[in-house]
Amino acid sequence: MSKNGFLTPKAIANRIKAKGLQKLRWYCQMCQKQCRDENGFKCHCMSESHQRQMQVFGDNPNRFVHGFSEEFEKTFLEHVRRSHRFSRVAATVLYNEYIADRHHVHMNSTQWATLTEFVKHLGRTGKCKVDETEKGWFVTYIDREPETLLRERLKNKRERAEVADEVRHEREIELQIDRAAKSSRPTEALDDQEKKLLQRNGEEVKVAFSFASVRSKNEDANVDDASRAAPKVSSVFSGEGNAKDGKETSKQTSTDTRERGHGFADMKDNANSGSGLREAAKAGAAALAQLMEEEEKVKEKVNRKDFWLVEGLVVKVMSKSLAEQGFYKQKGVVRKVIGKYVAEIKMLEGGAILKVDQEELETVIPQIGGLVKIVNGAYRGSTAKLLAIDTAKFTAKVQVEKGIYDGRVLNAVEYEDICKVSTSS
Repeated sequence: MSKNGFLTPKAIANRIKAKGLQKLRWYCQMCQKQCRDENGFKCHCMSESHQRQMQVFGDNPNRFVHGFSEEFEKTFLEHVRRSHRFSRVAATVLYNEYIADRHHVHMNSTQWATLTEFVKHLGRTGKCKVDETEKGWFVTYIDREPETLLRERLKNKRERAEVADEVRHEREIELQIDRAAKSSRPTEALDDQEKKLLQRNGEEVKVAFSFASVRSKNEDANVDDASRAAPKVSSVFSGEGNAKDGKETSKQTSTDTRERGHGFADMKDNANSGSGLREAAKAGAAALAQLMEEEEKVKEKVNRKDFWLVEGLVVKVMSKSLAEQGFYKQKGVVRKVIGKYVAEIKMLEGGAILKVDQEELETVIPQIGGLVKIVNGAYRGSTAKLLAIDTAKFTAKVQVEKGIYDGRVLNAVEYEDICKVSTSS
């Protein structure tokens, strides 16, 4: 075997060295050629092809430097977005990961001479959040994609709605307390007034009742005839008879008075008991409403999950990476759910089968009267009928049709909490 053969140790070592990264200062960005040592780089600079590229560069150097800078910044941010989207990472770590690709745009061809200048540029332009520490510069990626911004707005809207619901609930509780206090004040005033009426002063006063007897004309005539026909009796017996008659009359009068008093007391007790029943009914209704609202909050907290995919839903694909295949913003039916977060979808147009993450899917709202599945929230898993849509608040009004909540109307359900149900078998 010859000394310069293809399988000699030296040839193999040269090929291994050529595959790896070399010195940055021996790379020509215009020719996109990496030289292994200083002598090789010198020979490359003296070559005719390099001289032609340098003549082209000399005609408009700013355009080339600007183009290389834009490409370097774009590829660097793309790497940060893919690898450390939500993390705070050292700038040196990011740069070492970026230059692992030997075909990357080198920094010596850009407008930034050092990594520190480039990191400061990212902070000034608002593309990343940068901070300097004792261990060096750290970078945090700021996600400004439309999907992320829309998701953030919906999240903030939901949080504001929850705060508004809590404030409204507290206000209703305060109003209920005020109404209960106002309704109890007249009862207390009546009780105090009755107590004052039943109290006696220090002097003892005898109470006398006088009722005039009502008799018919016939009875008066009979009494007059009897008085004329009866013989006269001595004054002593007549006085005794008058005394007895007076006692009997007073007894009958006191009995009638007690019976009338008891009658008036019974009427008053009945009136008080009727108003008490009405107040008790109002208090019971308020307590029931409060219990139902607390139950709704508990169900909302338990059934609110970070996954919502269910078999049989009609969803829309929002992945821009599938735009080249023609699936972007196209609808499909979920055939199978893989691991809660990935759906196997059969597209409605063409019948292609895709596997898409739920972050790249969107719920579909049907026409008024269509069937929807509540995929998140207190009534998760229920099938409902769409009654109305509020485009200003991004909410829908639905009526549960099946299950234990059959017939219940939900007035404000978020768009992302309901999804169209496929009617095809």
